[in-house]
Amino acid sequence: MISLATDQNKSAVDGLFRSHHGWLMRWLDRQRWTASSSEDLASDVFVALLGMPCVTAIREPRAMMMTVARRLICDARRRDDVRRSYETELAALPEAREISAEERLIVVQTLQAIDKMLAGLSDKARRAFLLSQVEGMAYADIATELGVSVSMVRKYVAQGLRTAYLATAHQG
Repeated sequence: MISLATDQNKSAVDGLFRSHHGWLMRWLDRQRWTASSSEDLASDVFVALLGMPCVTAIREPRAMMMTVARRLICDARRRDDVRRSYETELAALPEAREISAEERLIVVQTLQAIDKMLAGLSDKARRAFLLSQVEGMAYADIATELGVSVSMVRKYVAQGLRTAYLATAHQG
C-alpha cells in the first residue's frame, strides 16, 4: 500500500511537472529575490513535492509551488546569512602565527608539567580544580556536577592550588 501511494505521488508530481514546469520557470525568472538559478530552484521545488505525503490532494498546484519556492529561497538566504556571518567572524580573527620550535617545546613541556601536577590529584579534585580554574564555574555548579557538597569543592580546589604552588616552587 505504501508503494502504491509512492507511485501515485510520483505520477502526480510527473503530471505537475509536465503541466506547470514552464509556468514555474517563467515565474521564477521574474522574481528579483531568487538567490540561485531558476532551473535549480524549479528542480528543488519538484523534489520537495516528491517528498510530500499526498501530492494528489493538492488543489492549487501553482500556489503550492510558489509557497515551496518561497520557503526554499528563505532557507537559502538564511544559510547564506549564516555563511557570511561566519566568514566575517573568521576574517576578524587575528592571523595565526607560526611559533618557533623553541616556543613549541616550551608549550609542550609546560603542558606535560601541568599534566604531571594534575595526575597527583584524585579524579574529583582534578575535575573540580579544572572546572574552577579553566572553565570558571562557580563552586555551587561544580558541586552539582560532581555530586558533592560546596565545602568539598572548596577542599578540592585548595588541593589543586596547593599542588600547583608546590609544582611551581620546585621548578623556580
